[in-house]
Amino acid sequence: MWKDFKEFAFKGNVLDLAVAVVIGAAFGKIVSSLVENIITPLIGILVGGVNFKGLSVMVGDAEVTYGVFLQNVFDFLIIAFSIFMILRGLMKLKRQKEEEVVEETEEELTVQEELLREIRDLLKEQKN
Repeated sequence: MWKDFKEFAFKGNVLDLAVAVVIGAAFGKIVSSLVENIITPLIGILVGGVNFKGLSVMVGDAEVTYGVFLQNVFDFLIIAFSIFMILRGLMKLKRQKEEEVVEETEEELTVQEELLREIRDLLKEQKN
């Protein structure tokens, strides 16, 4: 059983996943800080200092703080948009690299392919 567990735990996929979770958590903290400390105050200035966290309703003796919920939804939307923009940028870079690789492979011709192209071009010239 221990051997099976070691094989499972030390496979590349499991380790990659663990690293991704740790990096994702750290990135989440960065984005949350960006939202809380920079974006939300700037938006608050633009809309006249509105703070969602102070919104609440009293229902009997219970206080329903729906403003905190609205703030968390707002934070989620900004975080999701930030991650989308970063992934979009990374995908563009990946596509550019793939296009460069495709262009490089097209230029590399064997001697036989070069001779065949020359023959093809000569035959086209003869037909015209």
